[in-house]
Amino acid sequence: KWNNILHRDIGYLVVALTLVYGVSGIAVNHTADWNPSYAVEKRGMDIGPLGGETRDELVREARERLHLTEEPANTFRPDPETLQLFYQRLTYSIDVPTGKVLVEEVRPRRVLFEFNQLHLNAPKKVWTYIADLYALSLIVVAITGMFVLKGKTGIAGRGAWLVGLGLAIPLFYWVVYMYLP
Repeated sequence: KWNNILHRDIGYLVVALTLVYGVSGIAVNHTADWNPSYAVEKRGMDIGPLGGETRDELVREARERLHLTEEPANTFRPDPETLQLFYQRLTYSIDVPTGKVLVEEVRPRRVLFEFNQLHLNAPKKVWTYIADLYALSLIVVAITGMFVLKGKTGIAGRGAWLVGLGLAIPLFYWVVYMYLP
């Protein structure tokens, strides 16, 4: 009786966080394919060749042609033909000899940004303890869940096979990943 009560009540308590972590987990598993926290918009423009000699002269000339009133947070010359201007959410990469500009604008993805911040524990501090309690709650829900059903559909029957399969999947991956080339 208490097993089912704990399983049900803790399960209800962690539903929202489970959805947050589940959605975020799918998103961050695919960082090789996309940026799950930020949308990056790229566009090109042409401001004509820059003629300044020093980096300061090039920055001043680029800002004038781009109609930028604020000083950049930082500037960088990765090579003699490139000038980069960095702003809060904008980066201007300028090909000095041609004046071709690549503008990259970065915007947080609504909802996913916040989900990922929680999932990756960006807030730290109190959130670390909340995340630990959540993980502990998932452990309790997993253990109590094995004993909710009785008989041939429970842990003594089909449940044992399913738990075994669930255990075999990460073990198989671990063996393949760790010991095979």
